[in-house]
Amino acid sequence: MKSRRNILIGALLIAILLMVVGYSAFATQLNINGTAEITGKWDVKITNIETQEKSEGCDDGDPQFTNTTATFNAKLKKPGDVITYVITVQNAGTIDATLNNVTFTPDEENGSPAIIYTTTNPSGTLLAGDETTFTVTAKYDEKATEVPEINTKQIVGTVEYVQK
Repeated sequence: MKSRRNILIGALLIAILLMVVGYSAFATQLNINGTAEITGKWDVKITNIETQEKSEGCDDGDPQFTNTTATFNAKLKKPGDVITYVITVQNAGTIDATLNNVTFTPDEENGSPAIIYTTTNPSGTLLAGDETTFTVTAKYDEKATEVPEINTKQIVGTVEYVQK
């Protein structure tokens, strides 16, 4: 009985050894290595502001710009005077941009009612390498019959582009 048991144990050990050798013969380890790189460039910016229209005798205030701001200081003299600024926005990056939000808010509460601002919107889609323009116009209300007590009015604008 003991010898049968020893033979059976020996046979099981040999079977296990053959299974281990068989598994290792048919097992392969695969190694995978990879790298991801972002090559896109986001670069939507203001590239110019210039005076398009200016009534005679008015001062356009030497408009200035940076990549993210455009500033002007219009000086209007009489009713009907107008100054229009053209602001250029360029997509100098490699990622297309979509216009997400545009707000132009004149300070109606603290500003002169005799100054009227009008604006246009830039293009809704700005493909990589393209540019668009929009305008901001300041006008001395032609219906004004006297110089108002408050003689200034600010406008604050935001033009927001996002990835397409």
